[in-house]
Amino acid sequence: MNQRPLSAQDDIMGAYLTYITELFEEIRSEPRDRLLEVAGLLADHIAEDKLVYLYGPGGHSNMNATEIFFRAGGLMHISAILDEGTMISNGALRSMAVERTPGYGKLVIEDNRLGAGDILILANAYGINTACIDAALEAKRRGVVTIAVTSVGHAAATPKDHPARHPSRLNLYEACDYYLDSKVKPGDSALQIQGLEPQMGSTSTFANAFLLNSLMMTVAALLAEKGIEVPVWRSANAPGGDEWNNRFIDRFKGRVRWL
Repeated sequence: MNQRPLSAQDDIMGAYLTYITELFEEIRSEPRDRLLEVAGLLADHIAEDKLVYLYGPGGHSNMNATEIFFRAGGLMHISAILDEGTMISNGALRSMAVERTPGYGKLVIEDNRLGAGDILILANAYGINTACIDAALEAKRRGVVTIAVTSVGHAAATPKDHPARHPSRLNLYEACDYYLDSKVKPGDSALQIQGLEPQMGSTSTFANAFLLNSLMMTVAALLAEKGIEVPVWRSANAPGGDEWNNRFIDRFKGRVRWL
């Protein structure tokens, strides 16, 4: 994936596309049994009409939760935890400070009353920050089954004394019961632009969206094999979308906190 520095005369868009495509292929090359195991776990859970919680603790990691929540083509059983503490909309520097605050992730799990019998997906590309590790540890303490969507390589390459790290120095994939590897490279950027020292072109949003949506579709396919038609959101901006979605609102309103 290494590239020479690119100038404005180069095909920067093409180079970026190549990088992201190769990253997708890396994700796809992971043992398929791991994805199927996690998908099977979620399918069995949803077959019992139970919710799957998804938390993306950290600035841009919050987009992981909104990516598959109340989204066209998304499973209605996904309940995103949209806690405002680490959202960039409340201030980017504030968000970074909160995600590094010991105990904050624990409070989020407590506030959402997760407990035994629940399943929580924690989606954070870097997989080191204090909020996501605290959330994982508290969820497990409460008997919640935890699934990390994170980059093993990025976490492994981050020094143990990095200021963003949890005091335990644990990585998210180590703190959870299961993990899916998003393969995001250290630094989370794709291309070297001529005349600049830092690289540009973020990758983690693409990687996590690809992995999470692939997981959701696999879950739906497994349920279909059992003869279970799982409810899926349709775009409210497409003809018939409102009519379709309104058939299910009463079933989930009140259960899904941020619906």
